[in-house]
Amino acid sequence: MDLQLNGKTALVTGATAGIGLEIARTLATEGARVVITGRDRAKLDNALAAIKTSGGAEITGILADAASTEGAAIIAEAEPLIDILVNNLGIYESKAFGDIPDADWSYLFDVNVMSGVRLSRAFLPGMLDRNWGRIVFISSEAGLAIPGDMIHYGMTKTAQLSVSRGLAQMTRGTNVTVNSVLPGPTRSEGIEAFLRSQASDPSAPIKQIEVEFFATARSASILQRMVEAEEVANLVAYLASPRSSATNGAALRAEGGLVNTIS
Repeated sequence: MDLQLNGKTALVTGATAGIGLEIARTLATEGARVVITGRDRAKLDNALAAIKTSGGAEITGILADAASTEGAAIIAEAEPLIDILVNNLGIYESKAFGDIPDADWSYLFDVNVMSGVRLSRAFLPGMLDRNWGRIVFISSEAGLAIPGDMIHYGMTKTAQLSVSRGLAQMTRGTNVTVNSVLPGPTRSEGIEAFLRSQASDPSAPIKQIEVEFFATARSASILQRMVEAEEVANLVAYLASPRSSATNGAALRAEGGLVNTIS
């Protein structure tokens, strides 16, 4: 299927690794001009090289911290005309509720929520003026099923759903859409260390640890395996395309093939 992304400019935050990198690669392969952001020059250059080897349209990078007010301003000034905004930047950690200081709550909220708020505020008005645009928030199933050891992370992912839904209501009657994708546990950089931190035997083979994780910590999972970053990217590419014109204000769960829509 032609996703009709030729001529569109997409901005993907947090795209130097993991889900963001795969989203950027997929959008570029589908013909979009892709802009990625990163805080580390070496990681940004490596990501640009990796995407370029996959072929596709033009790919450029902006060295800026999308989680800061200053970084968001740098990005908006460098690329004022964005057709597709993928708010992917996010961090997580496992920590008991009583051990989470105020600083951690504030930091996760600033990175996971305010990065998307600032960039959406910068680009949504132009999308509405041009009567076309796509904003996609990469939330998480943790925004609905809050993990007991990641309550502060789950809070930020629930907040993303509220922001996304509120922005979608601002697009009523236009060709602009705002949606969220809620991946389950996804294979990406750092996930092995996280799984080992949850395991009864951290020294066990990673395959065994994954099985134990889904049997205990994620027993409700339909898929009962890690989601691959490419699988999330495929869903995002559809939402970013003109083909998804009737999907707005939705939360799509990228786990087990299940799609939950908030209408």
